[in-house]
Amino acid sequence: MATNKNAMLRYMVLDNCFRNTGRRYFIQDLIEACNRQLLEIDPNSKGISRRQILDDIAFMESGEGWSIELARFRDGKKVYYRYEDPSFSINNMPLNEVEVNQLKTAVEILSQFKGMPQFEWVHELLPKLNQGLSTTKTESTIIDFDSNQYLKGIEHLGTLHSAIYHKRVLSIKYHPFEVDRPYDIEIHPYYLKQYNNRWFLFGYNPYSDRSDWNLALDRILDINEINDKYKPNKTIDWVEYFDDIIGVTRPVDGALETVLLHFAGRTGKYIESKPIHSSQRTKWINPELLEVKIEVMINYELERLILSYGSSVKVISPESLKNKITDSLQKAHSQYLLSGD
Repeated sequence: MATNKNAMLRYMVLDNCFRNTGRRYFIQDLIEACNRQLLEIDPNSKGISRRQILDDIAFMESGEGWSIELARFRDGKKVYYRYEDPSFSINNMPLNEVEVNQLKTAVEILSQFKGMPQFEWVHELLPKLNQGLSTTKTESTIIDFDSNQYLKGIEHLGTLHSAIYHKRVLSIKYHPFEVDRPYDIEIHPYYLKQYNNRWFLFGYNPYSDRSDWNLALDRILDINEINDKYKPNKTIDWVEYFDDIIGVTRPVDGALETVLLHFAGRTGKYIESKPIHSSQRTKWINPELLEVKIEVMINYELERLILSYGSSVKVISPESLKNKITDSLQKAHSQYLLSGD
């Protein structure tokens, strides 16, 4: 199938023209009919050429297209086009080979998002699609996404997604790592966020001073809907909320700070190509040392991220963050000294 923009729209327009027995469509008429439709969806469209229309017709007549039977009638020196069978339409034809392959690729990609609430319908539809496409899995998968269907807590995604959408108040039995026993939390759910292959629920807890209560899905034991009036979110823009932080933890009364980091060697090249934050600005101090500047609120995830680069990164400022990282590294070093190994 032609890969140029709006190809399918042109095929549909041509199909309607070829079916119309009440009018003769010469090549210029076909161009004008396509251009009218293109201008409706894109007022800045510059139109299409005669060559493009002829290529489209050739594709529709080919086996890769729909193998249409198109008659050409002469009127003087000009030619007009019409289906040999006026009842024919590409809309009534089975999928062509290219369309089948495109759908197979789409099905393969979508099938990887298991556990994601917005893709639950895919897994109900997959058997029908595979049967209709007569697929036989003869080739290995050629694309993979970082999606773990066995991730603990992922089974709650659908329930929480539905509660947010339908504005339902929930009672959640929750067991964080730092306490011995689980406890119940009332939550008005607002937002689901994934970070570092873990999912988090944000919402309002009426028994807390914070308006952005945060629960890790892998620590949720049970969820029940309760008959309380839902308090909608009217204060937090979630896109802006996460713009100022790395991860999901936004410090109470947190303020933006300028963080200056130095990355060495290959790690610097990696960080330059894959920024750690949208505010990142970089400068090579020398061929082996990259300076990175970001504007963020300092939180637990930022500290963990810096520590994950080990000896390849050095905190230059602020001093408070530098001291925290230094302290963490000294404690880690002492663990090896105490082990005696």
